[in-house]
Amino acid sequence: MDRFRRPSRVAVLVVALSAVLAGSACTAHRSASDSAAHREAPTQPDRRTEESPPLPFTDGEIRTDEDPQSTFGVDVDTASYGYARRLINDGRLPDGENVRAEEFVNAFDQDYPEPAGDGFAIHVDGARLPEEHRSEPAGDVRLLRVGLQTRGEDAATRPDAALTFVVDVSGSMGGPGRLDLVQDALHTLVDQLRDTDSVAIVVFHKKARTIRKMTRVSDADALHDAIDSLRTEGSTNLEAGLELGYRVARDGFREGASNRVILLSDGLANVGNDTAEPILERVREEAAKEIALLGVGVGSDYGDRLMEQLADRGDGFVVYVSEPEQAREVFVRRLPATLAVRALDAKVQVTFDPSAVRSYRLIGYANRAIADEDFRDDRVDGGEVGPGHSVTALYAVRVHDDVPAGAQLAKVDVRWLDPRNRSASETSSGVTAGALAGGFEASAPRLRVCYAAGYFAETLRGGSETTYADLAAVAEHAAVETEDRQVDDLARVIRRAANLD
Repeated sequence: MDRFRRPSRVAVLVVALSAVLAGSACTAHRSASDSAAHREAPTQPDRRTEESPPLPFTDGEIRTDEDPQSTFGVDVDTASYGYARRLINDGRLPDGENVRAEEFVNAFDQDYPEPAGDGFAIHVDGARLPEEHRSEPAGDVRLLRVGLQTRGEDAATRPDAALTFVVDVSGSMGGPGRLDLVQDALHTLVDQLRDTDSVAIVVFHKKARTIRKMTRVSDADALHDAIDSLRTEGSTNLEAGLELGYRVARDGFREGASNRVILLSDGLANVGNDTAEPILERVREEAAKEIALLGVGVGSDYGDRLMEQLADRGDGFVVYVSEPEQAREVFVRRLPATLAVRALDAKVQVTFDPSAVRSYRLIGYANRAIADEDFRDDRVDGGEVGPGHSVTALYAVRVHDDVPAGAQLAKVDVRWLDPRNRSASETSSGVTAGALAGGFEASAPRLRVCYAAGYFAETLRGGSETTYADLAAVAEHAAVETEDRQVDDLARVIRRAANLD
């Protein structure tokens, strides 16, 4: 068999995986002295409300006279939407507690303008809510979209990569679309990496073992043989896999390169520590040493929350893959194709003017909240954003009666650390009442996609402000205008959810 000639679906999946690795990589331009200093830095306090349950819909609005500021760490995860889509297409509604609205919104392209340099371009706009939308209590409630965009990068200029794959080979990975998908993707990825890149492979079931130490891609035959040797067996000791994976990554650490641990799993740990916190402590410690974690989720039964928490604490992100077409959209189109990073510990703070805004509600980001006073505390963890990434947050904003069009509703501040030297930068933008005064039907198509995706998540979580039918209609109209097959697919998924409700 000629393993270098894979079916077309494999090429799609591996390009996807290349993009995933690209989007979360550490900077390659930090000097050796900077790297050593960073690895010896004290552990950052983590004040995000990881374990806090989201507020009920009826109590979710925050009065500006009590708290005019909304502060959160950015999040480029999309796994929640990918997994919910898989379940709905399989005839099951997801558990509402595991639905994260921000990941639904961020699963779709936005077409924001890119900045000229590193850091972020801020895009702020909005509209009135659709006539069918039922706000309780009734009043002048408008949709506010806060969008961030980083500059893309040419893959040819990226730094070398040192990638440690931690592959789940437990019995639960034996079904179609799990280990077979992972193997095919890894084979094609090895063929696409540079000869100067490095790859190590660790596997885990009940125990963990190294099947290939850090190896230059110039020795591709040895890597392909290791990938071919993967077989499923036994239970799932995810903790053991990550512990060994980080040890191998640390032993193979390359100064000036992008060092990453990539966990490929269904996230169903059942041996050793099978809850988040004990594993998170290990991940957090190693993330502070410039080895960040990427999560690639697979399988119809999937430990979504565990994978998301691991990636968040590991200064990375998590995606979910179930089929080749989805992989093309999620990995190739949405994620950057380079191994670099634009911003570390990125945070957003939106300050509403109480004289113009009565209350507001952030759609999603419940487990990314940061105390307002910690916005400029650079010890507090934010989010990592790679080249070409967009991040979107939606707010439902209740304005006072007769607010002038020129009145400023809110100011948006974004703060992040330079990945090369960890110096802090900020940029800001404002938005007036007039920018949110237009009718929903006349608003930008991508804004309407955000509304459909975000409130689809809210409805799956039990919200009653809109209906599946109304959301599907919004997505269908936006799909025609954007000519985006992914948006057309969103409309179909919403209609399937309606039939399952």
